[in-house]
Amino acid sequence: MPEDAAHGTVMGFDFGTRRIGVAIGEGLLGQARVLTTIDSPANDARFGAIGKLIDEWQPARLVVGLPLTLAGEPHEMTARCRRFAHQLEGRFRLPVDLVDERLTSVEAAHCLDGTHKPGSPRSSSAKARIDAEAARIILQDWFDHAHTA
Repeated sequence: MPEDAAHGTVMGFDFGTRRIGVAIGEGLLGQARVLTTIDSPANDARFGAIGKLIDEWQPARLVVGLPLTLAGEPHEMTARCRRFAHQLEGRFRLPVDLVDERLTSVEAAHCLDGTHKPGSPRSSSAKARIDAEAARIILQDWFDHAHTA
């Protein structure tokens, strides 16, 4: 685990074109928890909300989930997430790590509602909870595996 994260707060993100799930954790404890979901397609609103969270929580590091195909190949959202990570780093002057997020949304949906049938519609609030839970899973994965990176 990077030294600055070992004793500080780390904020994790599950990036999407409509919503961004956000999680928070303390490096010393190595435990992530759901924080919120930012629900806006507008970049100004998104970064404004992220800026407020960063001001409030003062993270030492940020973690962004990187979507890949099941085979580990990049796709359209991979480039968007990389751009989002670069924007975070540039705007907030914090180190940003990328974490493979394959299947985190599926795992999050299962954790929150194991009875939901795939393909059936979800409410907006249910989708927001899934995005925040996915951010928690991404950040927890970073805590669990960062020491090997």
